[in-house]
Amino acid sequence: MAAIRTALKASRARFVDAFPWVTAPFIIGAPMRVLTGADLALAVSKAGGLGFIGPGNKPEDTAKELAAVRELLSKAPANSLPTTFPSSGSLPVGIGFQLWNGDVDSAAKAVQEHKPCAVWLFAPRDGQKEVDRWTIRLREAFPGTQIWLQIGTVQESVDAVNSVHRPDALVVQGAEAGGHGRAKDGMGLMALFPEIADEIRSAGIPLFAAGGIADGRGVAAALALGATGVALGTRFLASSEVRINKGYQDEILRARDAAHNTIRTQLYNHLRGTFGWPEEFSPRGITNQSWFDHQNGVPFDELQKRHDEAAKTGPKGWGPEGRLATYAGAAVGLVHTVEPAAVLVSQLQTEAKEILQDLAGI
Repeated sequence: MAAIRTALKASRARFVDAFPWVTAPFIIGAPMRVLTGADLALAVSKAGGLGFIGPGNKPEDTAKELAAVRELLSKAPANSLPTTFPSSGSLPVGIGFQLWNGDVDSAAKAVQEHKPCAVWLFAPRDGQKEVDRWTIRLREAFPGTQIWLQIGTVQESVDAVNSVHRPDALVVQGAEAGGHGRAKDGMGLMALFPEIADEIRSAGIPLFAAGGIADGRGVAAALALGATGVALGTRFLASSEVRINKGYQDEILRARDAAHNTIRTQLYNHLRGTFGWPEEFSPRGITNQSWFDHQNGVPFDELQKRHDEAAKTGPKGWGPEGRLATYAGAAVGLVHTVEPAAVLVSQLQTEAKEILQDLAGI
């Protein structure tokens, strides 16, 4: 255990060296597609975390979001920003790329122009080979950008650290996570994370825990498992800065008992017109009338018709009687209030510290 603690201490020190504005425990805002824009990502970073912008609907959205961060920074009063933010060059936010249908040329151009401090890669169709292709291009675009890779299995972690183009950090996503995770071979974070940490300890790569973390208890538990920090998505769906429909956000606050009220399925992707996801991945979302009708044998064409009609009803399209996709993780039942991102980061850090201090006396 002494070797594990030594390695963990070193990884946390390297993280602070790379991102000097962060404060412990380290909170990462996950790159949720479309939902996480410039406002939320920058708010997380300003609060002492590291915020990532999610992929957009179109490849060119990446450059637009990064440009928006630059504009927000230029307009912000100097005393409202951490003094340790980059004074020039790179941006104090990251950007996420969904590889299987991403445009590496557009991504490299945006990274070269705007220089985000990190990129978060996930969902390759061709495994580590595809990750390597993206890594090479993005490092050529701006060597100062760290490459983070989201994984969900032990083998993926081994493939990553054995690559000539190994990432700078790994995000270990447990099966509890919302959005797109492992479809059939996911494991809970409590078992998955320490096994990966033991398997690749000699690589010295920082590991961030993701999946099922929504409050300080989850943060403290992840740190106990050996995480450098934690990444959260679902909790930030209930932030003031997230780009979300009120009906969607209200459902995040209402939903409980994720074991019975969330499911991994491609149904909602297909209803939204998204096909082609690699079979290894499937999203977790809150069940509603679309799922219930599907289970009762309603044909897809009819489900599609009902879904498209619901999409015209505004916030009413979400909820138990709604039909629209409501991606969320298994910790959704722990989300009860909408708060500014800065408040959430502070609460998560404070709660985790108090728990760890209490446990120190055992």
